[in-house]
Amino acid sequence: MLKRILVTGGAGFLGSHLCDRLVEQGNQVICLDNLFTSQKSNIEHLIGRPNFEFVRHDVIDPYKVEVDQIYNLACPAAPGHYQYNPIKTIKTSVMGAINMLGLAKRLNARILQASTSEVYGDPEIHPQPESYRGSVNPIGIRACYDEGKRAAETLMFDYHRQNKVNVRVVRIFNTYGPRMHPYDGRVVSNFIRQALAGEPITIYGDGSQSRSFCYCDDLLDAIMGMMNGPDDFHGPVNIGNPGEFTIRELAELVVEIAGTGVEIVQARPLPQDDPLQRQPDITLAREKLGWEPRIALREGLQRTIDWFRNADLSQYRPPTPHY
Repeated sequence: MLKRILVTGGAGFLGSHLCDRLVEQGNQVICLDNLFTSQKSNIEHLIGRPNFEFVRHDVIDPYKVEVDQIYNLACPAAPGHYQYNPIKTIKTSVMGAINMLGLAKRLNARILQASTSEVYGDPEIHPQPESYRGSVNPIGIRACYDEGKRAAETLMFDYHRQNKVNVRVVRIFNTYGPRMHPYDGRVVSNFIRQALAGEPITIYGDGSQSRSFCYCDDLLDAIMGMMNGPDDFHGPVNIGNPGEFTIRELAELVVEIAGTGVEIVQARPLPQDDPLQRQPDITLAREKLGWEPRIALREGLQRTIDWFRNADLSQYRPPTPHY
């Protein structure tokens, strides 16, 4: 059955790929975005489609529309972006969740919250199951994002318990792929951009810290499955690739695939509160959604590097002081 669907943050990296899928299915899709860290070019190919509408709007402010489902993806997600204006970041997570939950409550619509592995902070348990409550510094420089997302999860489940809103919460682990913001400060985009420019790849610390990287297509399979899954499973559920790589291993693989032969240099100390390990326990996703990632890191990086080679990087900018 075709639906009317609202995607907040729909012009971003993940949001634009989600809009692509929903439009191709024939759904009526409204893409809501303030274009703070996202790009209108990500969804330009959809503009003019009869079942797609782009609305420039900030989720901090209420928005009224008639829809059946809401994917709440709006929030700067990379440290360089969310730390640029930390007050704006936490307002987006908290006030955006309140506004979208209020809309879902009025419409009896289903709502999915894009949460994050950052709710686990610098974890003391490895890998991280959903039952782990996290180790987060509430006054650190990452707290605007970490605590904002934790508060958004709280709101989701309070609206569910108190007002019977049909909520879904997914905790997204490091995701990469085409349309990543080239200047978002994440390791995948940083390394690829440096390698293709023939510059040394710079790593923080000694590169022994680990991450688990999930290709965007795998992630979308999971979140769409979660949105349309049974009414008795609300999450939270970890969505990520359990394959674990050190940052140095990632850098070496990017250099190999890019074929530019650049060197890898240890340039900076680890940032404050940067987690040393991050790996999802996806037992629950396998059990409840029948999902696990299919695309290996090498294949996903090849696709992402191919996109970076052809992207017009001049169309991308760091956040501006307009906000």
